[in-house]
Amino acid sequence: MNSSKLAVPLIILLVLVGAVAYASFFVVPEGQQVILTQFGKPVGKPYKDAGLYFKLPFIQKVNLIEKRILKWDGDPKQINTADKKYIFVDTTARWHIVEPLLYLQTVATMDDAQSRLDDIIGSVVNNAIAAHQLVELVRSANWKDMANPAGEYDFGAARQDAQDAIKEPGDPVMKVGRGEILAEMLKAAQKKTPEFGIEVIDLRIKKINYESSVQKRVFERMISERKRIASQYRSEGEGEKQSILGRMKKELAGIRSEAYRKAQEIRGQADAKATEIYGKAFGQDPQFYAMFKTLESYGQVPSEKLELILSTDGDYMKYIKSPQ
Repeated sequence: MNSSKLAVPLIILLVLVGAVAYASFFVVPEGQQVILTQFGKPVGKPYKDAGLYFKLPFIQKVNLIEKRILKWDGDPKQINTADKKYIFVDTTARWHIVEPLLYLQTVATMDDAQSRLDDIIGSVVNNAIAAHQLVELVRSANWKDMANPAGEYDFGAARQDAQDAIKEPGDPVMKVGRGEILAEMLKAAQKKTPEFGIEVIDLRIKKINYESSVQKRVFERMISERKRIASQYRSEGEGEKQSILGRMKKELAGIRSEAYRKAQEIRGQADAKATEIYGKAFGQDPQFYAMFKTLESYGQVPSEKLELILSTDGDYMKYIKSPQ
């Protein structure tokens, strides 16, 4: 009976000890940091390394704060550029908490942090877009230096031609590129976030698009510009084709002329050799040679539409008149 009476208080005591022990320790997960608060006020330094730690039970509260790089995405909004073009801009950023104590005191929750970033980054983006031309927002400052070094195709010129399609007549010359504008935006945002214990690591423009009312006109102008470029390439190609054909005909005529010259030279050398051989052969008997050439000429006289009046006393007829 006595043992049963002692068992109940012992169990209660063990439960209380277990609860106190459980409430006395806390774990800092990987990728997070902890700040302890006592009656709503921060106590001690932040716990930034993952592990098991001790705290006063029931009095001190564990506040988990992200240590990883976080994502911020803004809502696409319509902004007017410096050259009076209405565009939709969609931006994104990466940020993290560098001062957890300051973050807890000024922001406290993730929703509040996102709301503060909406205001800060939104105003920075609005100011940057409104201060620059559209052409500066969509292209790099070193656009013309992006040509293929091998010279096979001038990609820089192609991009330049495509960009010219969205420019309006009278647009001023660009002064900076998209990279410089993004750097300005990031620098401006970084100046405003430290007071909340936050640092913006990167700020980017995901997409820039025309307002729907002007998209059709822009696309038509871009198509027209690309057709002009295609026509120019075709014209240059046709000119190069004619130049190649001209060089080919000239070279072919030269080859034929050289071949004809060589053929005539070879033929002349052959005729000279044949004449030399004939001369040596017939030179042994001049009378036989005279008779042979005369008889040969008989066969070469055309028989049609030709009449020859010859005297029988002439030398040409002497071999017919007297074969001996």
